[in-house]
Amino acid sequence: MKERKEEIIKAYQFREATKEFLEDKKISDDDFEFILETGRLSPSSFGWEPWQFLVVQNMEIREKLREFSWGAQKQLPTASHFVVILGRKAKEMIPGSDYFKYIAKEVNKLPEDITKMREDVFGKFQNEDFDLTDDRKIFDWVGKQTYLPFANMMTAAAQIGVDSCPIEGFDREKIEAILRKEGVLDTDKFGVTAMVAFGYKKANLDWSKTRRDTSEVVKWVR
Repeated sequence: MKERKEEIIKAYQFREATKEFLEDKKISDDDFEFILETGRLSPSSFGWEPWQFLVVQNMEIREKLREFSWGAQKQLPTASHFVVILGRKAKEMIPGSDYFKYIAKEVNKLPEDITKMREDVFGKFQNEDFDLTDDRKIFDWVGKQTYLPFANMMTAAAQIGVDSCPIEGFDREKIEAILRKEGVLDTDKFGVTAMVAFGYKKANLDWSKTRRDTSEVVKWVR
């Protein structure tokens, strides 16, 4: 158990926001499928899984994205794999939507009465508990959900020696327009919440991870 914990902490220490990758060193299919699987198996509120992972390997599309991605200038052309994290739009995330019915019936295999009860509970949560009462609030909440697999994939990558970089530095409206024009994004159903690049870093810099002390981060209520 101690060795396993040490391995996990070592992976967190290993992970850094890699700015540039080795262009000629690619992640194996098996390793990248493993990374994606940790995203797929990630938890989500009410189990709605309001995400999709768009793996952009087409270099021409990447170059188009680069123009409006100030935070991915070196990552887009060099990353072995580049993932655009998508979140479902508000109309998909309300009780009674076709997507909710699909999750309940086809994925969770729930009977109709349980589905109805679940949607009623979520409706209260959405409208009263968390005040998710307009499209922007709902999509912001969905964005929080997508950060669960987003983070898990980077941690899993670090555990097998794969580097990564989380990216928010981009013009979302223009990125969505490019992906829509390329026919790979249905903007009626999805919006972009983040990006993440994977590969092997170009240089091993002499650096150490800096974080606030545990005493500042953790507060116990005993």
